[in-house]
Amino acid sequence: MSPQSLQTVRAAALLTLVRAEKGGKYLNLELDAAQRRFNFHDADRALFAALVYGVCERAITLDFEISHLTSRAADTLDAETRTALRLGLYQLLYMDKIPPHAAVNETVSACPARSRPLVNAALRRSLREGACLHIPEGLTKAERLSAEHSLPLPLVRSWLADYGEETPALCAATHRRPSVTLRVNTLKTDTERLLSVIPGAHRNGLFPDMIDLPASGAVTELPGFDEGLWFVEDAASRLAVAAASPRRGDTVVDVCSAPGGKSFSAAIDMENEGKIYSFDLHENKLGLIRRGAERIGIDIIRASARDGREPDPALFGSADVVLCDVPCSGLGVIAKKPDIRYKDLSAANALPEVQLAILSASASYVKPGGVLLYSTCTLRRAENEDVVSSFLSRFGQFRPEPFSVSGIDAKDGTLTLMPHKNSTDGFFVAKLRKA
Repeated sequence: MSPQSLQTVRAAALLTLVRAEKGGKYLNLELDAAQRRFNFHDADRALFAALVYGVCERAITLDFEISHLTSRAADTLDAETRTALRLGLYQLLYMDKIPPHAAVNETVSACPARSRPLVNAALRRSLREGACLHIPEGLTKAERLSAEHSLPLPLVRSWLADYGEETPALCAATHRRPSVTLRVNTLKTDTERLLSVIPGAHRNGLFPDMIDLPASGAVTELPGFDEGLWFVEDAASRLAVAAASPRRGDTVVDVCSAPGGKSFSAAIDMENEGKIYSFDLHENKLGLIRRGAERIGIDIIRASARDGREPDPALFGSADVVLCDVPCSGLGVIAKKPDIRYKDLSAANALPEVQLAILSASASYVKPGGVLLYSTCTLRRAENEDVVSSFLSRFGQFRPEPFSVSGIDAKDGTLTLMPHKNSTDGFFVAKLRKA
């Protein structure tokens, strides 16, 4: 990789990070747009993504180091200067394969001229001091975890209150590099065949009909995509569907279905026999479900727009299984979407009311003896256990049902999957059976 190429990648990373911060956009959308705009390939693409995601992931920690090196609070610097410092320090502190002097020189060249003297001086001071972190002494446990793992203090305090001694390991897991997990479309193929044709693929540790591979490049370019031999689904989502246990010929309602993974997974478990009603609030997302079902070869899914809080009376009491994967704060997928960590947690306080309303409305679909499966991809008791508890206090005909999937037991009918324990997304599942 040439120095000019490196400079271009760093300049692009700097621009992308500043645009994401100023525009308040989701980082993955900004990164995808930048990838198309700059048309990077191979090693350049990988470096660009590593820089953008890495700087975002470590921003709070990097800001502590900026304050040490410049004797100024990071938030007093303009966005371009602050981001350039984060970019250079991330390479020095977390990217061993990049030569330190190259990291400094190329980052300084990439930043605006007005920022170069300060950025150059701070990065060279970091080199002289051995490129090490300086976390202040005298911090509380929550403050230290926040500084070390670049997680906002309210989030750390929330996890400490909910999960206690699990919290340090949970914070550390936000920095893991998750594999891409593919659900094998057993309507068309099997695991062995896909393992033989997809480079770097290996068996998933929980499910024999799933495979894992390193997160790199565009998955749509992998063998078998166009033929519909697989689709992307985390093992936690697969577990939720397995817990609901849809069977051939069942009627299933998926109330918040886009982009369709759980509907697809249920259809495969049902051997493409029965009916699946896939609803989503947003009409523009239904195309994802319809195109995905067509690619995979599923014809039992009927996708339509519907607010989960306003159920379809025509389907009352008809469903064997109702999948209720509600909108949530997404704190279980920080490792995949690092900018989620910076969401204002207070904005999530309104979610439990919405979640309970969707769950309550979804109950009307369930036939006697049927299953109502509640799930989220967040780690927050207020959105998980508390919502289920409130629901059960109002709907006495439902009871939690113990289940066991892939050696994981949910003896009280609820299960919280932890990234550091289960190597999945952080996820909550509650299986409720109607009397």
